[in-house]
Amino acid sequence: MKPEFNFFKTIMPESRKADFYLGCLDGSVFIDFNQTNDGLISLCRISFDGYGCCNITDNAKFLSFEMSKKFIEVLKKDELDQLMLTTLIKELIKLNQELIWMDALEKYNFIDK
Repeated sequence: MKPEFNFFKTIMPESRKADFYLGCLDGSVFIDFNQTNDGLISLCRISFDGYGCCNITDNAKFLSFEMSKKFIEVLKKDELDQLMLTTLIKELIKLNQELIWMDALEKYNFIDK
């Protein structure tokens, strides 16, 4: 059974700069994203209840141009396409999993075992 993340748009304090902010799992996880001038999406940071905030380094890998474009299209809509967001965010996490706490990713079902 696939987990229901129930992503939602949110805002963060000025001290937590990013281009896009999403929360999920009833506010247990918050994910911040940046967009390059070329339109590519990367992880900026991800925070997990019980683990803290994991800042992603400048070594973050980006979604492909097509996937980045889909990500932006989803976020422009009032109602978020949960299935598409799950696919895109899990791909972005998979690309960058060596930069994120594995035990937190496993606990919150962001990686497929």
